Amino acid sequence: MDAKTIEEGKSAAITSYILIVGVLIAMSMNSETKNSYTSFHIRQALGLTLTFISLGLIISNFDSMMISLPMWIFVSVLWSYGIFSAIKGETKPLPLLGNYFQKWLNSIS
Repeated sequence: MDAKTIEEGKSAAITSYILIVGVLIAMSMNSETKNSYTSFHIRQALGLTLTFISLGLIISNFDSMMISLPMWIFVSVLWSYGIFSAIKGETKPLPLLGNYFQKWLNSIS
């Protein structure tokens, strides 16, 4: 990816990491231009948001900090990795799940 593409899509890519609201805003920002850098981070952020919601629904059945704290740490680390990757202008997938997000959500651009 060239530097111009990254610079044009950086604000929408960073916006996409603000949970579900940010993903929707970034998708609308990217709807006309179809920036590949932004699309990459939208898929990463949407996958992370869906993971957060699904893990939250499963773990909410248990009333234990021993179960919910690791989930929060896991999601927080992945979120930090993703947003700093977007800020630095990199297209590195999230650890463990990022390649799956790119494959499963490839229709989102």
